[in-house]
Amino acid sequence: MVTSDQRRRQLAREKYARQQQRREESRRKAKRRNTVIAAALAVVLAAGGAVYASVALTGDDSPKDNAAGSDGSASGPTPSQSQSSGAEPKMSVDAKATYAMALKTNEGDITITMDAAKTPRTVNSFHHLAGKKYFDGTKCHRLTTQGIFVLQCGDPKGDGTGGPGYTIPDENLDALGKAGAQGSVTYPAGTVAMANTGQPGSGGSQFFLVYKDTKLPPSYTPFGKIDAAGLKVVQDVAAAGVTGGATDGAPKKAVTIEKATVAKK
Repeated sequence: MVTSDQRRRQLAREKYARQQQRREESRRKAKRRNTVIAAALAVVLAAGGAVYASVALTGDDSPKDNAAGSDGSASGPTPSQSQSSGAEPKMSVDAKATYAMALKTNEGDITITMDAAKTPRTVNSFHHLAGKKYFDGTKCHRLTTQGIFVLQCGDPKGDGTGGPGYTIPDENLDALGKAGAQGSVTYPAGTVAMANTGQPGSGGSQFFLVYKDTKLPPSYTPFGKIDAAGLKVVQDVAAAGVTGGATDGAPKKAVTIEKATVAKK
């Protein structure tokens, strides 16, 4: 006959086994996502034989523990401090309205105009995260100065691997026109678009600011436009270059988002 004490021990063992299985599944999932890294794509143009270089704009949306950024400094708040339930936030914005996302940075203010009619779920996510102070104290971790011309931000870890713990679908992908023979469209200077893992519907919290016309595949949700003063801030950061003299990496002029707010215009 099984005693109550034996039964409790058996239930505890079974619970532990389930927890271990869930942890192992989480580790495998994180490992798969981490294999998606920035990759270079070189396409030889037919006219003139010039080379067009494009670098994938990736971001891991899986929640992870806090860690140092790529430059060795402490990162901002971890996803668990804001939103890591795995569920996209409920719609709380007016899908017919225009919103402004104000980024107060150590290098100057950047204001991004967002049209919720075109990208309602993207705008809603930024509205939710900014309200949770998710972006406050985070670094813009990546600057590219060759092939593509962007400053990438929105990672609470500061190393390109952080995210809110949920994903949002792609939106407005046809806004910049039909892809040409090289499979790309022009993202004009001032465009703000979502980074992703390279898979459809994999956007999280990371986004990139285009400071010079850039050719990329039409697979990154364009959801905002930088104001003139903000574009000048990003261009000044780009002019200072990348740490170590590279063309892709942490900006030499470190950029920290001190405070982010989203409000209806």
